[in-house]
Amino acid sequence: MIESRVPRWRRGLRRLLVAVAGPTLAVSALSVSPAHAAPADDIRINEVVTTGNVNDSIELYNKGTTTVDISGWILKDDNNSSKYKIASGTTLAPGAFRAFDVHGSFGLGSADMARLYLADGTTPVDSFSWSAHSDPSWSRCPDGTGDFGKAQPTLGGPNDCGTSGGGIVPIAWPGSGSVTTADASNVFGTDLSGLYQEGGVMWGAQNSGRLWRLVPNGSVGWKPDTANGWTFGKTLRFPGGSGTPDSEGVTVAGAGSAGGVFVASERDADASATSRLSVLRYDVSGTAATLTATKEWNLTSDLPSVGSNLGLEGITWVPDASLTAAGFKDESTGTAYDPNRYGAHTGGVFLVGVEGTGMIYGYVLQDTGTFTRVASISSGMAGVMELQWEPQASRLWAVCDDTCSGQHRTMQVNASGAFATTAIYNRPTGMANLNNEGFSVAGADECVGGSKPVYWADDSNDSGHALREGTITC
Repeated sequence: MIESRVPRWRRGLRRLLVAVAGPTLAVSALSVSPAHAAPADDIRINEVVTTGNVNDSIELYNKGTTTVDISGWILKDDNNSSKYKIASGTTLAPGAFRAFDVHGSFGLGSADMARLYLADGTTPVDSFSWSAHSDPSWSRCPDGTGDFGKAQPTLGGPNDCGTSGGGIVPIAWPGSGSVTTADASNVFGTDLSGLYQEGGVMWGAQNSGRLWRLVPNGSVGWKPDTANGWTFGKTLRFPGGSGTPDSEGVTVAGAGSAGGVFVASERDADASATSRLSVLRYDVSGTAATLTATKEWNLTSDLPSVGSNLGLEGITWVPDASLTAAGFKDESTGTAYDPNRYGAHTGGVFLVGVEGTGMIYGYVLQDTGTFTRVASISSGMAGVMELQWEPQASRLWAVCDDTCSGQHRTMQVNASGAFATTAIYNRPTGMANLNNEGFSVAGADECVGGSKPVYWADDSNDSGHALREGTITC
């Protein structure tokens, strides 16, 4: 049930106008000059999560055309003594979503309410009540205006309104059904996760805080580079040399690895119970066995809370030129993406995937260490384990592991300026339902006979192999 209330100050204003000017003029005045009412009325409770992999959370959405400052606004459950105060400086641009982890202030029960008030704590803006826990999310469909129903969590982004990719039917793998092993027996062991192919080099991120530089191994696929201290991979550290990043994803930006290798980490393994959702940059040019991050963009405070082992899993980089050519819309401004507004950055946007929610987020990571979220994308899957941008086709690959039976999705920027699913692919028929947490796509230069290689990293090292090779059409 959705409860809609007229704010008290509007009711008071209507009574005052009726008393002073008469009912006709009063109605006219309210309809012509809603300068203060409209922005508040445009903010809606859009999603509520009370159970599952995500902490108790309430998402707000701006369905209007004006940016609204929601600093100091109050969220409550059904108990008036419970409240969560939204931080100063918090705004919602038109069409923007923002999720708030409220579990530190109050819990959302199986029969409860989510209520939003102005900063005075008494003027209601919106509310939603339920009689059973979210399964796994209570979501409005359409966003901001529709009824609440059960859906996959998409906190911080558009709701999954039961279309599972906009009604797109999963189809056969777009390449050969055959898959072969691409490493020698028991080279990596378990926990090899993110992959990224850079020409004749494959970068691999291992959860134990290790980065691999792989080179071709003839007909067997890939092997560790034995030069410059890479034989057993290199140990990763946070800035300052501390901690052990739980490294899950890896990519490079426009300058290639010469400009640094970027690793997505979900926590410090030395403090494994606490999320630390970070993108780390490493200088890989030396010979030292340990690499200390030269920069960290800690995104934890900007993302919905998830379990410490359910955070950032995939990362990829998309050039600014590709985004502007496609008409990509910046969610932080509600207008066309303009790279020039962000000063010095890598010349593109980093997309990161969250395992616990299946959400994908786009960030401009500025050289100063600051960041801006410019996209929140629902993958439509239970979890995102890997992301890969394929320049040749100007499309994004989003990959799930055995949780989703090895499903892959491709996405492109649509006419509205947002990433949307274009195809859903089942895993190749020749590959078992493996715990594939890594995926990479070869470049256009490797197209032979209309096909090119792709590779998967099996986190479980099934049958003693962590790498497998297949193909897709060019």
